Amino acid sequence: MGCRFAFPAKLKYDKHHMKKAAARSREATHERIVDAAARAIRRSGYDGTSVADLMKEAGLTHGGFYAHFASREAMLAEAADRAGAEAVATSARIAASALPERALQSLLRAYLSKEHVKSPEMGCPVAALGSEMPRQAPEVRRAATRRIKEMIDVVARQSPDWGQPGAHEHALVTAATMVGALVMARAVDDPKLSDALLKAALKHLVPASA
Repeated sequence: MGCRFAFPAKLKYDKHHMKKAAARSREATHERIVDAAARAIRRSGYDGTSVADLMKEAGLTHGGFYAHFASREAMLAEAADRAGAEAVATSARIAASALPERALQSLLRAYLSKEHVKSPEMGCPVAALGSEMPRQAPEVRRAATRRIKEMIDVVARQSPDWGQPGAHEHALVTAATMVGALVMARAVDDPKLSDALLKAALKHLVPASA
């Protein structure tokens, strides 16, 4: 009678858990790279974000990059998606924490604030990267566009005229004004002008009684 070779039950169990642990570790590493990339693109722009610098910031070696991404463009697409998701989540959280009738005002005041001007790395990626977007790969633009639509939807849902004719157009104008004012406030080297741009946009978008 032949002798069959079989792994001991404990060894099978250990291998199974080793595979699961390896998968979790790889996923955690991937998330760390994407988180670092989402901050880096907002801080330095798409063109200013190199693979070598990004991997160094994530505490990893340059050679490990292609174990996680097929290309630099694939990484930038994930980073754009992550940055957009964070901005949308922050906006929704600010709106949800306010009284319904003051949700839009709270969102606008947070967006058009000095703190936001000074924190591009953690802020709205549209304001930080919008001018670079036309030159990016299709997958990067696709990811960013999806999140921009979500941002507009968040603004629309807080508007008093939500559900009425013209509400979507109103949200488009509001979102465009928010982003444009923030871009200009960051662009100038005159603090007084920067503050004036924010205040003017808020005055236009937020009713005096709010």
